[in-house]
Amino acid sequence: MITDKLRSYGAAKRQAMADVEHRAHKGLNNGAENSHVPLRKRERAMQGFCSPGSLQRFTLIFSAFRNLFVPARSKQRPAFQIHLHRLNAMAQWKAATQALA
Repeated sequence: MITDKLRSYGAAKRQAMADVEHRAHKGLNNGAENSHVPLRKRERAMQGFCSPGSLQRFTLIFSAFRNLFVPARSKQRPAFQIHLHRLNAMAQWKAATQALA
């Protein structure tokens, strides 16, 4: 078991897993801590909303909006291509909003 240097881990380990080796080191726990990053991001995003339902309604609309305006980061692009992507997205947005009006 690898943990960071929090003192309470030793007591919990003695009570729950007495026969398991325990290594407390600042850098060894990075893999476990990094696996929690997406969960922590979601928790931080939820703090501004009153209920999970209102957060879900917001993200349903915002994710589609963001996918339209922000280009995919899968490959390196010059700034001019990103600019063209945003101009095209704005044209699509204007066409969609004019169709609703």
